[in-house]
Parts: sequence; C-alpha cells; structure tokens
Amino acid sequence: MRGDREASLARFSVFALLAVMLPAAVVAVLGFVSLRQWQASAELLFREQSRAMAAMAAEKIRMVLGQREDEVVSRLRGLVERPGFRPEGLDRLLAAEALVEHLYLFDRRGRLLFPTADAGHRDAMLTAVPQEVSDAFWERGGRRSLVVDGRPILAVVLRPARGTPVLAAISWNLDVLRRDILPRTVGAVEGPSIVAVVDGDERPVYSRVPLAGADRVVTVTVGDELPAWRVALYQPAGMSPRAAARRQITLFSAAFGLLLVVIAAGLVATYRLVRGESQMARLKADFVANVSHDLKTPLSLIRMFAETLEMGRVADEGQRQEYYRVVTRESERLSRLIDNVLDFSRIEGGRQTYAVAPTAVEPLVRDTVESFDYLLAQQGFDVRVEVAADLADVPLDAAAVGQALANLIDNAIKYSGETKSLGSPSASSSGSSRSSIVWGGAIPRAAGGAVWGWRSCAMSSKRTTGG
Repeated sequence: MRGDREASLARFSVFALLAVMLPAAVVAVLGFVSLRQWQASAELLFREQSRAMAAMAAEKIRMVLGQREDEVVSRLRGLVERPGFRPEGLDRLLAAEALVEHLYLFDRRGRLLFPTADAGHRDAMLTAVPQEVSDAFWERGGRRSLVVDGRPILAVVLRPARGTPVLAAISWNLDVLRRDILPRTVGAVEGPSIVAVVDGDERPVYSRVPLAGADRVVTVTVGDELPAWRVALYQPAGMSPRAAARRQITLFSAAFGLLLVVIAAGLVATYRLVRGESQMARLKADFVANVSHDLKTPLSLIRMFAETLEMGRVADEGQRQEYYRVVTRESERLSRLIDNVLDFSRIEGGRQTYAVAPTAVEPLVRDTVESFDYLLAQQGFDVRVEVAADLADVPLDAAAVGQALANLIDNAIKYSGETKSLGSPSASSSGSSRSSIVWGGAIPRAAGGAVWGWRSCAMSSKRTTGG
C-alpha cells in the first residue's frame, strides 16, 4: 500500500511537471517567433523612418544652400549686368561672401575673363567648366550644378548690358559648408541616430561624431546643388533594431529560464510538502490504528473480569479481590493510553507542561511494573525489579516518567519475541539517579540511531499480545 501511494505521488509529480513545462515550452517558442517577427517589422519601420529623416535633412540642405545661391547669383548678376561693369566689384563680392571660394568668368570661346591677373592659375575649372557647358545652355541661360575634381561647382550664364553672354563658375568653400550650413541643417534633425554627409567616394564630409563602429542604414542624395554628396544615416553600435531584438531575446530567455527555475523549485517544494503531508497522514493513521488496537486489550480484560464478577462465578474472596485489582490496573492502563494520546496532541501543539517535584524513584518504578503484572504473567515474563536502597528523591514529573516507563514496558511485551525477560535496574552514582527498562529481543543495535526520529526499525512489528 505504501509503495502504491509513493508510485501514485511520483506519477502525479511527473504529470504536474509535464502540465507546466509543455505550456511553458509552447509559450517560449511562440515568444521567440514573435520576437523574430517584431525584429523584421522593427527593421522595416526603422528603415522607412530613417529614409524620411535623411530626406528631411537633404531637403534642409537644399533649401539653405539654395537661398545662399540665390543671394550670391543675385549680387553677381547685379554686378555683371550693370552698365559700366568693373572686375573690382567681383573682388569685393569674393571678400564679402565667405561661402564662395573661387569665382571665374568665361566668354563663349572658353577664355578666362576673371580674374584677369590670374594668368598663371592652373585650376581644373579653367578647362573643365567650359567643356561641360553646351551651346543650348548658352542660349537658354540659367544655372547648372557641376562636379569638377570632386568639388561642387555652380555654373551661371550672365548677360551683360553690352556685349556677349559670359559664363560664371562659382566654387563653394567646403569648410564654410561644414562649419555654417551643415550643422544648422543636418544637426537640426539628428536624434539617437547619426546623420552624416558623404561625398562621391564615401568619405565623410560632415559628421557630428566619429562613424567608427556605426552601421549605415540608408543614404539619400542631396540634390542638384550638391550632386555628388549624399546624406547618410548611421545607427550607433548596439542601437540597431537587430541589436535591440537580440537584447530582447536575451532578456526573454533569461526571464523564461528564471521562470522555469521558479516553477521547478515550486514543484519540488510542492512535491516535498505533499510527500511530507502524506507521510504525516500515514503516521497519524498508523498511530490511530495502533492506539485503537492497544485499547482493545484493557477493555477486553475489564469487560471479561467485570462480567465474571457480575455473574457471581468467583466464590473465593481472595480471587475476587484479585479480579478487582486486575480491573483497576487495566483501567489505569486504559487511562494511561488515553493520556498518551492527549500528551501526543499537546506535544505536537507545543502545549505540554510538566510538574517537576522531588519524587521517590522506588515506589514509582514498582507501581508502574505492578500495573503490568497480569499481562506480564500471561505472557510468561521473568520480571526482576532492582531498586537501590539509597536511591535519593529525584526532581521529576511523576506522571510523565511513569508514563515513559509504562511505554517501555508495553514495548517490551510487544516486541520481546521468544526471550521473555524484563528487568528494571535503578541505581545512583555521582549525585544522579538512573532507571531503565531492559528486555530481551529488543531493537537491534544497528537500528539504535533511528529510535529518536520518525522512522521504523528494521524489525517485524507483528504483535504477539492478545486482544
């Protein structure tokens, strides 16, 4: 029966473990798949937002640079198309406009008109710009953005008041662009991401912070004003959606692992609690069964001798008195069994108290042994009570000690086996007294350590007493 209960408890524990772990595994798989889907959606959304941010930065650059271009071209047009144009006015324009690094004027045949004193100049613009301008552009006029030697150039056709049209080539000062225009435009839209401007060779033109270790997300061309330049959006190391998803997966895995540990600990604690309660219930059931069995013997004897006396079958007065004493002793034994149950309840609840007083040991031992005279005689025990004459009074609870001695005698009757001997030696030494119950066929010496715990000895508990 005990093995069946333990097997049933083990099956229940396995079932409970599976009932918790399987849903947890399903939740883990679904959570992992959801995180992967969230990662893909987050990356797509982030790219769209990044492209919109880069386009906004490019639009700001075009707007600010376009305004500066309009101002420079307007002033240049006013100087060149004014009657009585003099080159000295262009020198003043160059001095006033820090954004303009170089300014050249060409006629339709590509000859340099300004600066006139720059005969030894070897700038690539002197040959590249006239070649880039078509006849249609000369006829149509307007402005056009070019890239010469990696630098942005603005070409404008101007028509003086007298004479043929001229071509103005304006080279922008990149340092002024980096210092004045790009921080006001690109820096205005920056957030956690890094917005940078790169040239046609992927070299950074402007960046608020170093780009080492950053991941490029998207690039957008600036426009006709700076045709070779692009606005690039970078994500700092560890800030990309992929890295964020990886952190979420790590956090989810750690939380799930912690949850599994807590669940496992809870299951183990529950199993131990249920097992402990099951063992306690079994012990209590065994205790009740043993007590019920032990109650039968004194009750049977009391009933038998009482009925015999009631029916008048005992004619001898001495025998009748002996029957009365048996009934009295068995009644006391029955009371002692009931006291055992009550004491057990009080001890379990921590309510047991003891009345300690100086007590003579010899009467206590003899009275306790004599209360078992009938049972000991019925079982054929050889009883020897040895109490030293000089045994002094001992401070103790007479009822508790008597009950303990009675329990020992009762155990001797039950478990002595074939050796029917019982002794109660009592002696004093070094100012202390000792009383004990010794019987044959007792608990094996190897099992002595289990006496004081809730364990069973490696011996048969089969009863040999009647009742």
